Amino acid sequence: MKLINAIIKPFKLDDVREAISEVGIEGLTVSEVRGFGRQKGHTELYRGAEYQVDFLPKVKLEIAVKSEDADRIIEAITKSAHTGKIGDGKIFVYDLEQAVRIRTGELDVAAL
Repeated sequence: MKLINAIIKPFKLDDVREAISEVGIEGLTVSEVRGFGRQKGHTELYRGAEYQVDFLPKVKLEIAVKSEDADRIIEAITKSAHTGKIGDGKIFVYDLEQAVRIRTGELDVAAL
């Protein structure tokens, strides 16, 4: 099993959700996060005062999948989150040792 973490631009969330649903994924976890990378940040004007925004809003997706499905999901996320501009995000893939569905006690792939 694999755990896919994707950091994307917030306005791309619906596109990504649609794309992974088409691939057959039924569940994911979404968190609103803030961070910076090459995009750095930007300057904003608020009530006449200029200030620096260092941490930009992003969305973090966590998706637990069967190992054989990981490449298709990564491709779906990449295509649907792509704008071609700096700050499109990143995808991280981890090995997932165990999963347990709390309600039924199902383990591993059956718990996904």
